[in-house]
Amino acid sequence: MSTPHAGRRARRGTLPAGLLLAAATVWAGTAAGAAGPAAPAPPCTAGTGPYQWQLEAYLKLPQDGRQSVADCRAIAAFQRREHVTPANGYAGLATYRAVLVAQARRNPNASGACPLRSRRVACVDLTRQLLWVNKAKTQKGRTVLYGPVPVRTGRAGQTTRTGTHTIYWKHKNHVSTIYANAPMPYAQFFNGGQALHGHRGSLYGGGGSGGCVNLTVADAQRLWDLLVVGDFVHVWGRKPGT
Repeated sequence: MSTPHAGRRARRGTLPAGLLLAAATVWAGTAAGAAGPAAPAPPCTAGTGPYQWQLEAYLKLPQDGRQSVADCRAIAAFQRREHVTPANGYAGLATYRAVLVAQARRNPNASGACPLRSRRVACVDLTRQLLWVNKAKTQKGRTVLYGPVPVRTGRAGQTTRTGTHTIYWKHKNHVSTIYANAPMPYAQFFNGGQALHGHRGSLYGGGGSGGCVNLTVADAQRLWDLLVVGDFVHVWGRKPGT
């Protein structure tokens, strides 16, 4: 049982809702102020890269072949979009190769260099160091089933053989009998010892492969799932530096 005096004491101890809201707002603002302003983005300090001019052209930057802070930031943003690491704004080979992929993405076979055949065709463009897969003639839908993706083909003296070949053997966990037991995951052989296969290192160093078409392991796995024995591999062009 309550008394009038007890009710008045309870009401005196309760703050109005508006006052509570104002106090909460002041506290939140104080807490946010204590955290301070957001930290500025780290400075972009990478120097001029060997593909500076090409990156400036692709990104529609002023073309002078010299790195600027604005260039560096734009190149780093492109690297992040294309998952190039490190995304430091340096216009190196890996970043230039990402430009070639981006330029070809809408229609890698615009020149018609890779034909449609009775079966699927893995198209290997040596000049641009790209691979994609064309559908079979009889298939409906879009022409390009997969790609384009970057590759590494044969170095000078061990070039990847041009022409139209047929996948004759697949070996998922293949190990090279020629190159010091080097792993060749998701290997799909198309001409003698030359195969499409995954490569765990960089695709952009060493001057090239021993003749095989190297892909990232992830791309090699997707290609393995897409192609079967009897599908074609069409190789043309010329690898830069060979």
